[in-house]
This record gives sequence, C-alpha cells and structure tokens, in this order.
Amino acid sequence: MNKQKILIPVILALSVVLLSACTIKQPPGKNIGDFTFTDQNNEAFGSDELSDKIWIADFVFTDCETVCPPMTMEMAILQNEFIKRGIDAQFVSFTVDPITDTPSALKTYIKQYTDNETNWHLLTGYSQNEIEQFAREKFQTIVQKPENSTQVIHGTSFYLIDKDGYKFNEYNFVDPTYIDTLISDIKKIN
Repeated sequence: MNKQKILIPVILALSVVLLSACTIKQPPGKNIGDFTFTDQNNEAFGSDELSDKIWIADFVFTDCETVCPPMTMEMAILQNEFIKRGIDAQFVSFTVDPITDTPSALKTYIKQYTDNETNWHLLTGYSQNEIEQFAREKFQTIVQKPENSTQVIHGTSFYLIDKDGYKFNEYNFVDPTYIDTLISDIKKIN
C-alpha cells in the first residue's frame, strides 16, 4: 500500500513534466544571429531592422549569367503575391559577389525587377570570405567564387526566417507549389 501511495504521485509528476516538455516550441532551425551590412541605398541594414519580422532570404549576384535573374524575378513575384494577400514580410537578397556588387550596382539591378523597394533589401558590404562563411554557417548553403571565373557558385533556395531570427524552412523556387507551402509555413509561425 505504501508503494502505491508513493508511486502514483511520482507517475503524475513525471507525466506533467513530459507533457509540458512536448508543448514547448523549439526553434526549427539555425539562428541567423546578428549582422549589419549595406543595402542598395548605401544604408546600414541587418538583424536589428529585421527583429520581430518574418523575412525571406536568398543569395544572388548582379553579373550572374544563369540562375540569378529567374530567382530575382521569382522573388519579385513573391513580393507581389504577399502584398496581394496582406502578408507582412521583408525580403533580403545577399550578394555573393560583394566586390563587384556595390550599393549602386545593386540599386540598378533591383530596378529591373521591382518598383517597390520598401521591404526588399539587397545587401553587400562584406568580404568574399565573410559571405562564404555566413552562408555556410547560418544558412547551410554554399557560396564559392572560383579564382578563374566571374561566376559565383551558390545555392538557389529561398529561406523563411521567423520573427526570432531562426531559419524555419527553405524552398526550391522552381517548384510550382513552393508559394503555397511558404504561405502555409508563415501561418504556422505568425
């Protein structure tokens, strides 16, 4: 009888602990951390401006001869879709060629894709080594500039970052269902 009196409260306490642990929301991915770079308007922009905001990130460069133009066009489509649906988000494109992509080069580039830069920042102001390390450590993607080429090797995903600065998910921009999946994910974290 004494064993039952002791065992029941222990089991109840253990159950409460286990159940409460299951309900704690854990960040789904890597924390992007603090950063401040320079945007296309030659202004400082980074994690402070993105604090408590959902944002979509990608990696592109202005002299890209392959994937960057369609990626940037798709980002502009996504920006318009969010406006249409009333989704408040920021868009951040990190250049993978910071020596070539000055703020003025980025300004000229973005003007080809959108007239609305209020929530879209193209960032530069770091070294090649810094962006390669930043992409690898924070987004788990490759950025590599070969010495004998003007083209930069880089990932082609779009990344959803939550309001706490954690990478929530990544999306293949050529997948015809990615916008629906992205919007569904935003509803989960908003």
